[in-house]
Amino acid sequence: MMIVTCSADLMNDFKTGYLTLSSPISMFVSQALGTAIGCIMAPLSFWLFWSAFPVGDPVGEYPAPYAVIYRQMAVIGVHGFSALPKHCLELCYGFFIIGIAINLIKDMAPPNISKFVPIPMAMAIPIYLGPYFAIDMCVGSALAFVWQWQNQRKSNIYIPAVASGLICGDGAWILPSAILAIAKVNPPICVRFLSQKATQNLSI
Repeated sequence: MMIVTCSADLMNDFKTGYLTLSSPISMFVSQALGTAIGCIMAPLSFWLFWSAFPVGDPVGEYPAPYAVIYRQMAVIGVHGFSALPKHCLELCYGFFIIGIAINLIKDMAPPNISKFVPIPMAMAIPIYLGPYFAIDMCVGSALAFVWQWQNQRKSNIYIPAVASGLICGDGAWILPSAILAIAKVNPPICVRFLSQKATQNLSI
């Protein structure tokens, strides 16, 4: 599976290189070097995460959703559909049809209506990755909507750059955050949202 993934990434890179008139040989060499570096950096990154955070905790910050997905795929491959929960296949069939219907509506509706139709893939990503990602997307979409409403011309130019910077900044902070967690450095303040029942049980 990893070989197929790397090959698919390389083909996408070749397409981008063709559009930007880049050298195919340089892209292939860069891909090979990146793969070699990844063989070293990926285990080190995993060790850093494993040492600093509770990776795999379903209610934690890093639930590792793909690990659950691949494990369930392995279980289904061994035991068949009988390993699935009750009515799981019916739900899969139903939401598969719903996803196709939403895409058809979005593609066939007029532009003034299709812009309000959600994208099924974007709806599915927060289900896999957890609510924190959905909150980030909601806040970012609200800011982008306000920006487009105020100045559509500039927003169309700068929104991709601003979004890319925010995503890279959030990802870059993981490294110092992991180092601080390994060093047992606790933040001076903690903000947590609890239910009313849980708040009443706290001893302040």
